[in-house]
Amino acid sequence: MDGPIQAGDDMSLDESLLAAYAAGDLSAARRLTARHAPRALSQARRMLADTAEAEDVVQEAMLRLWKQAPDWRPGEAKLSTWLYRVVANLCTDRLRIRRRGVALDEVAEPEDGRPSAASAMQHSARMRALSDALAQLPARQAQAVALRHIEGLGNPEIAAVMDIGVEAVESLTARGKRALAALLAGRKDELGFTDD
Repeated sequence: MDGPIQAGDDMSLDESLLAAYAAGDLSAARRLTARHAPRALSQARRMLADTAEAEDVVQEAMLRLWKQAPDWRPGEAKLSTWLYRVVANLCTDRLRIRRRGVALDEVAEPEDGRPSAASAMQHSARMRALSDALAQLPARQAQAVALRHIEGLGNPEIAAVMDIGVEAVESLTARGKRALAALLAGRKDELGFTDD
């Protein structure tokens, strides 16, 4: 671990770093950014299907964190949960604007060249189909499904991010999964999925 800040767990480390930043230690901000921005960016990229827009969202979320730093109350909220909530809300706001008529004909082609061109194209088609299907769901269902099945968060953490109860998360994810399955059912062959 670099620097003098040490803590027993992630929560107290995050709080220590945030307190250090609030006291003027800019290296603490860099460390917090390195710890949390990649996963926040992944969340935003999945929700928005646009890397540049996702980067803007994460930058805005981190700015809000820096503004919040002097008033942060230790032990009240987990920093990562707070950040995921802010990112999710900013993404939801942008998605609402899109749905009001802003055209999204082009999805940024992220990712470096990985396996083969065919695999990359199939992966891109699957992600586009998933993104399109998620966009057809009610916003809360789409957010719950993405946080659970794409980001891998547990129901209690999703409940904290979305500011709802665990039962509501379970209901939203179940309904969202059923709706996604129905939306994508006719595209299994096209997307390269088979029933094994």
